[in-house]
Amino acid sequence: MEKVSHKAGFVSIIGKPNVGKSTLMNAMIGEKLSIITSKAQTTRHRIMGILNGKDFQIVYSDTPGVLDPKYELHKSMMRFVNSSIEDADVILFVTDLYEKFEEEDVIFEKLKKSGIPIIFLMNKIDLSKGSQAMDKMEYWKERVEAKDYFLISALEQTNILDVFNKILECMPEHPPYFDADQLTDKPEKFFAAEIVREKIFTNYKKEVPYSSEVVVTEFSEDDKIIRMRAEIYVERSSQKGIIIGQKGAALKKVGTEARLDMEKFFGKKVFLETFVKVEKDWRKKQLNLKKFGYNN
Repeated sequence: MEKVSHKAGFVSIIGKPNVGKSTLMNAMIGEKLSIITSKAQTTRHRIMGILNGKDFQIVYSDTPGVLDPKYELHKSMMRFVNSSIEDADVILFVTDLYEKFEEEDVIFEKLKKSGIPIIFLMNKIDLSKGSQAMDKMEYWKERVEAKDYFLISALEQTNILDVFNKILECMPEHPPYFDADQLTDKPEKFFAAEIVREKIFTNYKKEVPYSSEVVVTEFSEDDKIIRMRAEIYVERSSQKGIIIGQKGAALKKVGTEARLDMEKFFGKKVFLETFVKVEKDWRKKQLNLKKFGYNN
């Protein structure tokens, strides 16, 4: 009897902040693993999403947006990007209708030198008018060399199946890297913290979301309920006051929204306690970053 070949490999999603990388990964795996907001730099970690089929396993990596590092936090985020390029079998380079090619951009040179097949995706074509998307794609084709080019809308899942078929074509023959029932490389506590962080991004303005970090310090589960304690860290006392809000109303809203999303994500009741702490200038300090899981 002929042995059925199995394909497996790593696909890294790379691009600037806010081009839709997290929306794309969630669309590719059919699960919401990466948090999505309209603000740039929402993704801070490398998050793997694993898609299993009968004869394939694709391990997607959502990565932070490529940026010029201003803090130790940013440097750590860029290390996640670099490591995901190094072990990729395929790179999905994501741009959108509005981004322009910048000659001095180091990411293009880095991708070129990697020698890894690049599939170029231009996202947000649902916002395109007339021939705008086609014209912009021609612009990119003249500037970036790739194995293939696709116009997509991650939000509306336009052409996502075509991209998947192309990825599968590029995958090497290899046994699975992870168990067939494994969806991600991250623990449940990580996703609980990310859900709280998403609510901070959607409920607060200016610098507050960027100055915030969330750590789930307690997580216990039985058949009916998950009980957890989430600690929200900010850099200044004034930000603590903003997070809590008048008579605790703002923090209560974040907690309620996060709990409802967690109940959908985990499929059971959640009891969530939230606390706010000040960790001065944590984004600039290696020790704090290590504590928050950024120097892994």
